[in-house]
Amino acid sequence: MKLKKYSLGIGDRFAHQGKAQLSAIIQAKEAGVDITPVWNKSYREHQIIGSKPADTRRAADAAVKATGWRDPYFVDADHIGMKNVDFFLDSSDFFTIDVADFIGKPAAESKVDTLAKQLSRYVGSWSIPGIDEKVTVNKEQVKKIVGKYLLAIEEASTIYNHILSQKQGESFAVEVSMDETSSSQTPVELFFILAGLAHRGIPLNTIAPKFSGEFNKGIDYIGNIDQFTREFEQDVAVVQFAVGEFKLPADLKLSVHSGSDKFSIYQPMHRILKKFDAGVHLKTAGTTWLEELIGLAEAGGEGLALAREIYKEALNRYDELVAPYLSVIHIITGQLPTAKEVEKWDEEAFTSALRHDQDNPYFNLHFRQLLHVGYKIAAAMGDRYLRLLRKNENVIAKNVSENIFERHIKPIFMD
Repeated sequence: MKLKKYSLGIGDRFAHQGKAQLSAIIQAKEAGVDITPVWNKSYREHQIIGSKPADTRRAADAAVKATGWRDPYFVDADHIGMKNVDFFLDSSDFFTIDVADFIGKPAAESKVDTLAKQLSRYVGSWSIPGIDEKVTVNKEQVKKIVGKYLLAIEEASTIYNHILSQKQGESFAVEVSMDETSSSQTPVELFFILAGLAHRGIPLNTIAPKFSGEFNKGIDYIGNIDQFTREFEQDVAVVQFAVGEFKLPADLKLSVHSGSDKFSIYQPMHRILKKFDAGVHLKTAGTTWLEELIGLAEAGGEGLALAREIYKEALNRYDELVAPYLSVIHIITGQLPTAKEVEKWDEEAFTSALRHDQDNPYFNLHFRQLLHVGYKIAAAMGDRYLRLLRKNENVIAKNVSENIFERHIKPIFMD
């Protein structure tokens, strides 16, 4: 199995929306755009939900069977390291190897010197097709970049080789993720990172660098759009150049994490992908859970009551819920409605505040972000929550499909 040029990470916290998610991708296929679905779920999410990767695999397989999907699809071990990779081995065939914590930590000096020497042919000025200005680096800069990223590259190699040894000839996709770190990588740094990963023999399918700006969970991009556009275009050019330069897989492409709801950068991304005839992996996170909440609120009655209850509990447990996500949320607590206010909201008021419609004056991005990280509360409700998902499947499925197709697939992948 291989990833298509375009692929979409579709997280499903409670493993109930596989058919709805896949129906959006089928709709795109019917319109002439092939997208590979990748069901992603991290170790942290599994621990909070109390689920296992086998649950994700079963849900994906069931959605594929129910819809008659015949193209490739994957189950992603999302943001794994050596401590938890074994948890995913039996059920996953896509591995997002997260090495952000190793960036900037010192590798053995002798190994830094060796790799820097092997890359010394890039000392000087040279060109990358698609980037107007020449790349100019000196010997010291090459060594500095190698020193900054070598330990992360070595860790990626260790994890990849462990997966390879355990999968016993099975095919799987490989992503290396460096996005959850404090500073973005420059296109020149990305070039040397790819050189190092290629040197370790990792057959990369996707690479997830950190871009400038804020990629917060479930809300639009925050930052300088022109700067992001320049970075993204240069990174696409770097990836295409590196494929030939280092004999990396021909289908290697960029991966954009926390890519859901980044409406303001979708059109620049679309234009650049068309310009370079390039692919991309867009990893969405948590939007399906929010569409479930919207569907429950729309249903009214006990569904709306449960949605209000979840928000009230999220306010009470604010510090606990936001702590794991502090680097990827931007909540101004003074902008959050009180529990008493929300208790008075009807279906329209709740969904208007939560649904990501920037033209709606009642949309509240702070409310949305808190509920985004509040899925732990629904998980603790167990079958009380899941029963309402089943009861309101039709309205929820409609929301899930429309969100993926209208707000994500169309602006990025379709003309």
